[in-house]
Amino acid sequence: MGLTANWSYPTAIKFGAGRISELGAQCKVVGMKNPLLVTDRALASLPITAQALDILEAAGLGRAMFSEVDANPTEANMTAGLAVYRAGGHDGVVAFGGGSALDLGKMIALMVDQPVGVWDLEDIGDWWTRANPDTIAPIIAVPTTAGTGSEVGRAGVLTDSATHRKKIIFHPKLMPAVTICDPELTVGMPAFITAGTGMDALAHCLEAYCSPHYHPMSHGIALEGMRLVLENLPRAYATPDDLEARANMMAAAAMGAVAFQKGLGAIHSLSHPVGAVYNTHHGTTNAVVMPMVLAFNRSAIEARIDRAAAYLGIAGGFEGFVAHILELRRALGIPANLGAMGVEAARLDALTEMALLDPSCGGNPIEMTRENTRALFEACL
Repeated sequence: MGLTANWSYPTAIKFGAGRISELGAQCKVVGMKNPLLVTDRALASLPITAQALDILEAAGLGRAMFSEVDANPTEANMTAGLAVYRAGGHDGVVAFGGGSALDLGKMIALMVDQPVGVWDLEDIGDWWTRANPDTIAPIIAVPTTAGTGSEVGRAGVLTDSATHRKKIIFHPKLMPAVTICDPELTVGMPAFITAGTGMDALAHCLEAYCSPHYHPMSHGIALEGMRLVLENLPRAYATPDDLEARANMMAAAAMGAVAFQKGLGAIHSLSHPVGAVYNTHHGTTNAVVMPMVLAFNRSAIEARIDRAAAYLGIAGGFEGFVAHILELRRALGIPANLGAMGVEAARLDALTEMALLDPSCGGNPIEMTRENTRALFEACL
């Protein structure tokens, strides 16, 4: 297939089919002798997880696992994971799974022995400097979906169960020391997860591309990431064992997370509160609101989207691009609107307030206000 490489941007990435076999060796490279594999409940009983534990055990690293991770992980999940980590005398985290498991694995590694609480490390200003960097455990990330890109990010999303707010927790040392991207691990994903995670990768690339902030490197990565998703997601969805399409989607997911250093926008600031309140799948929620947010931002992004459409081989400029997104959503079985996901009109005021508090707001091309954000939610409903 030829899609095998070693990259060190933004961290060491071992990319290629079958490379999960290197997990034990890479744990030793970063100094782990007794790692804790953190995954989610759904993955805990699957063969790919047993395979990863077998590889760790064969390398003399034990087979310890924590899997009490919700779809939208909370500080209660983190507290439970920390208890297991400390009781087992672990010295590193293998974060194994989709975005939820990757994010929670990072939170456990971060909070092993901190002088402050996790909410004191929210991604606001220089709050990350409150952490003691010397106590952060090493992390190896192994994504089993192609969507969030958390495997190449310096943050994790944690839901505050008291307020139902999703908060981004940031520290530079949350960047995994090594990431193993093995597309074979994604072959068994249910179709709706392939669709939702793939649309999450597209949302990251699209919002980064449209963000008004200056970051030409991320801008270029975002454009090529969009191309990889649009060409390969329909293939991966229709033919789950198409390893070339799966590999390209895994690359696009990592590219999306690298790109959104440039910023995210209204797609994420709407989907974060909806996910926190209704426990919807994050990437699927992004896909639902995507066409409405494009229309909302049209006056600021039309010329930019025209250029992207030309590069992507989509005729008709902005309107052709939106039509392409709508057709892709239909082909992937994405719900038509938030109402179809169970969102209630009576909750829109509260969701609007939560959206305006979300840090993604700052990267939207058009300034988000209480009035226009409420109207955007109505358009999505």
